[in-house]
Amino acid sequence: MKFLRIFLKVLLALFVLILVFLAVSLAPVDDTPYQQMAYYQQTKQRLEQLPAPPPATEPLRAGWAKMNITPPYTTPTGGYGARRGKHWHIVSDSIFVRAIVLTNGSMKVAIVGLDLLITPPTVVASLKKRLPEVGLRWENMYMGAIHSHNSIGGWAPGLVGELIAGEYDEKIVTRITDGVLNAIREAQKTMAPVQVGFGQTDATDHIYNRLGNSGPTRPLDGLIRLLKLQKTTTGESALLCTFAGHATLFEDSMWNYLSRDYPGSLVDRLEKKSADFAVFLAGAVGSTGPEAKGNTDFAEIRNYAGDLANRIERTVPTIQTQSDSSLAILTLPLDLREPHPRVIGNWRVRPWLFYSVYGDYPSDLKALRVGQTVLLGTPCDFSGEFVADFTPLAKKKAVNLMITSFEGGYIGYVTPDAYYNRSTYEVRDMNWFGPYNGAYFEEMMMGLLKKI
Repeated sequence: MKFLRIFLKVLLALFVLILVFLAVSLAPVDDTPYQQMAYYQQTKQRLEQLPAPPPATEPLRAGWAKMNITPPYTTPTGGYGARRGKHWHIVSDSIFVRAIVLTNGSMKVAIVGLDLLITPPTVVASLKKRLPEVGLRWENMYMGAIHSHNSIGGWAPGLVGELIAGEYDEKIVTRITDGVLNAIREAQKTMAPVQVGFGQTDATDHIYNRLGNSGPTRPLDGLIRLLKLQKTTTGESALLCTFAGHATLFEDSMWNYLSRDYPGSLVDRLEKKSADFAVFLAGAVGSTGPEAKGNTDFAEIRNYAGDLANRIERTVPTIQTQSDSSLAILTLPLDLREPHPRVIGNWRVRPWLFYSVYGDYPSDLKALRVGQTVLLGTPCDFSGEFVADFTPLAKKKAVNLMITSFEGGYIGYVTPDAYYNRSTYEVRDMNWFGPYNGAYFEEMMMGLLKKI
């Protein structure tokens, strides 16, 4: 009987401890409309206070360069939990940082594309300290990633970081940061007057909506968008390409390969036939899967990139470039609702627990104008269902619009608010900051588009 009493006391104590832990760890979802929240008011005020860009003092000049950052050692694979941080051992294709630097005399901007899963928040933090080495600040940067799930990992500390990108290794952060800075340095050495042009072609048949099985959805953005820069002195050209297909043609079981997936194959093809230099940035990829054809992953990548390249090659000759010194960039730091990862029904973890396993990283929205084209950068997997909402405003402002994901920082997925209660990976597992983020992001992004 004495043993039983002791056992029951221990069991009761454990039960009480569990209840206490749940009480301090979980809270109900806060569904207060975002317009009534302090974070909205603070960000809106910040948006209103953004300064107008200064006028150009000289014709637009640009230069570009790339840096190979493939490590001489194996690293974890950056590709979410299914790969479980396993190390790649075979280099299918090398990993690069690509940079385009532009100036109109009064403004200098760098567009940087990373052959990574996302733009790592740790790399952003490092760049904020070191960008003065190349004469820039974070406010002069527009960044994005190709979103390959088979690229370099090891750049995110914490439990969630390890699930996304494997065991943290600070020297990988330094390697990526050095690659960015060196690409910018080399690009600045090649600056020359340029003309600017824009083109687009449809590839909707190459994507599908991963939320389609959970209920009705809206159309995705299936356009390949192209910003062309051409040097007036040498005729050399650069292409900035965006598209919304997830770079997931390598299956989870192919974690042993380091690869840029289809964006790498596409960029290599473009640099052979369509331009002297090319950069790919993932577009509005949230919940967008690739429609692949091929008997192996390698064949799927070759076929997918090849067909996209064929469409681009038919489009590039139709792009008319012209002199235009318009260049501006706006950075809008975002305040967000408290972290809201849901774990049980409509219950979410409290902020202290989320930050302890993921980290508390700043995030922002970016708007970059180059000639008559505006790029809007988001720190997330941004849903392609939103893109059509921006079309009327872009037409009113007479600008071409390119929306990209993974601009810097990372806050998970931003999908339409109407889907918030659906039980899907993109909406439930990867919505980290609660309801109404879709409307909040759209409002702030449209504010930036009007401002720039």
